[in-house]
Amino acid sequence: MSISSSPRPEASQPTHLTGWDKYDAYLFDIDGTLLRSRDRIHYNSFQQCMLDVLGRNVSIDNVPVHGSTDTGILRDALEQAGIAHAEWLHREAEILESMRQIVFRQRGQMQPEVLPAVTPVLQYLQQKQATLGLATGNLEAIGWLKVELAGLRSYFTFGGFSDRFPARADMVAFAAEQARAQAGSAATLCIVGDTPSDIRAARANALPTIAVATGRFSLEELAHHQPEYCIPTLAELLLPAHCV
Repeated sequence: MSISSSPRPEASQPTHLTGWDKYDAYLFDIDGTLLRSRDRIHYNSFQQCMLDVLGRNVSIDNVPVHGSTDTGILRDALEQAGIAHAEWLHREAEILESMRQIVFRQRGQMQPEVLPAVTPVLQYLQQKQATLGLATGNLEAIGWLKVELAGLRSYFTFGGFSDRFPARADMVAFAAEQARAQAGSAATLCIVGDTPSDIRAARANALPTIAVATGRFSLEELAHHQPEYCIPTLAELLLPAHCV
């Protein structure tokens, strides 16, 4: 594992990030990795869609959301609220569609903020002819909307989303299949994410991870899960010594 950080004097020089740009394809998480939302539209849509479809006022305030999936968050919230599966499982597709519609009605008020060095890193990888895709817990329509509003849509040709995959590892497996369909069956892949869940999902699929501490989790928290690379921001990747 390569860690780039300077929390202590003896660690003031970044560990060399050799080989981070040698993969054939990269699968990027969205929230906390590519961008952060300066609004609560997506967050608030969870509670609203359950109210609209089920008539139940279910909060997600006590549900872990960082690194989870939209489908997983909804299921966890309903379970935490003590609502029986029989009441909502057959209406899950309706609940998810309601969430999409709630977000799209408010797309004019969404405020995605691109995180440091995201655009130059994507440009660099694109120039190296790497295949770029998404591997995100967002629903597909919402994920594509976010990257479009952030001005990043043109970099990505495919993605793995949570519409059919409540488990992040399954979503990553699907994204990896798409990456290999585009880049070749023997293509080498790398996950780029900001949470321990990204690292675990990558490991479940025998894939390396570039973990970036631009989300909820600190560099030390991410390093504890032993990703192949662990950096404070994506800008670290573009230091001359780290690029071929």
